[in-house]
Amino acid sequence: MLKKIKLGIRASIIFSLFILPLILIFLPADFFDFGTSICPSKSLLNIECLGCGITKAIQHIIHFEFKIAWEYNKLSFVVLPFFLYFWTKQLLEYYRYFNKTKKEK
Repeated sequence: MLKKIKLGIRASIIFSLFILPLILIFLPADFFDFGTSICPSKSLLNIECLGCGITKAIQHIIHFEFKIAWEYNKLSFVVLPFFLYFWTKQLLEYYRYFNKTKKEK
């Protein structure tokens, strides 16, 4: 599945799998609470879709503010476990791949 990955792509993979989650942890819980929505449904039709508020909710879940997260989007309590599962799966896949290529050199 994974073919030879160039150094620049490796760096972006490492950034997205390790650094990005750390940034979210260190950002304040209310970091995404303010500002305009980028949701097309909200912007064009003024109707909230099922995904509206999920980023804010997940940021609050990361900081253990479950009540606030529930108010933003109830679906985030379903989405986050799936996201964590696939993130862990991807992390392990790249770990195995990088160790395999390291041993071949």
